[in-house]
Amino acid sequence: MSWAEVDDLASPGPDEVAIDVVASAVNRADLLQRQGFYPPPPGASDVLGLECSGRIAEVGDAVTAWRPGDEVCALLSGGGYAARVNVPASHVLPVPAGVSLVDAAGLPEVAATVYSTVFGLAGLGDGEVFLVHGGASGIGTFAIQAVRALRGSVMIVTTAGSPAKLARVRELGADLAISYREEDFVARVREATDGRGADVILDNMGGSYLARNVDALAVEGRIVVIGLQSGRKGELNLGALLTKRGVVHAASLRARPDAQKTAIVAGVREQLWPAVEAGAIRPVIDRVVPIEKVAEAHRHIEDLGHVGKVVLAVNA
Repeated sequence: MSWAEVDDLASPGPDEVAIDVVASAVNRADLLQRQGFYPPPPGASDVLGLECSGRIAEVGDAVTAWRPGDEVCALLSGGGYAARVNVPASHVLPVPAGVSLVDAAGLPEVAATVYSTVFGLAGLGDGEVFLVHGGASGIGTFAIQAVRALRGSVMIVTTAGSPAKLARVRELGADLAISYREEDFVARVREATDGRGADVILDNMGGSYLARNVDALAVEGRIVVIGLQSGRKGELNLGALLTKRGVVHAASLRARPDAQKTAIVAGVREQLWPAVEAGAIRPVIDRVVPIEKVAEAHRHIEDLGHVGKVVLAVNA
């Protein structure tokens, strides 16, 4: 990867805004796109970057909610690793009070993912047991805080076996932190819930975790798969799922139609942003890396050395 001059963007469309990017953030999808496994949807920028923060530089003719100079963050289909990006105005969020403009770059993707899956598809209810895999990741650290703030659920987290990571997810609100490299998470979940299991499981692992997730699921539980770090294929015991009246969802965010993203962003602003501004949810930033050292940031994610988000400073 290299930082180089490209052609200037066209002016934003009638319903778009142009953002002068101050920071972006690394998502695992960026690593996959870099490797050739996750092409952008039709019409999206082929520049990496699914979120950004910055200042609005220009607004389209039909845009009334934003004006040049507004400090914002945005959910993108691509283009966040650039100095300027055009984005539908309805996919833009204000920088929450109390959050720096740079740190805000790490919020849109995780907030939209957690809102649309945990509270949307899975419909996590008050007091239900929630299990999230990859609890030290950007999505994991946000999900722990969001579920604690909005639902008061029993929180179970798996993560890599670093004592520091286990301690950090407990600090964020996890009731039980499990080292997936050293412990059987199914047995630990059953033990912690008196054999009942988890009502909702948010899974970024995929393939090899599918059967174990079903084993760890409570009756009428819901699994939402959002990543495939452990493979694309897994064996599903339909008998076990049937007995539990369980549900397995698979969900992605990037290729959703604009109207769906608009609804998700509106839900994030209404339901999650107040908790962020109140300090109940905070962006967890592992480090800020200059955009010129983006390869270093990608390697850090690949080595699982991070807790929370790795942010890229573009024009900070």
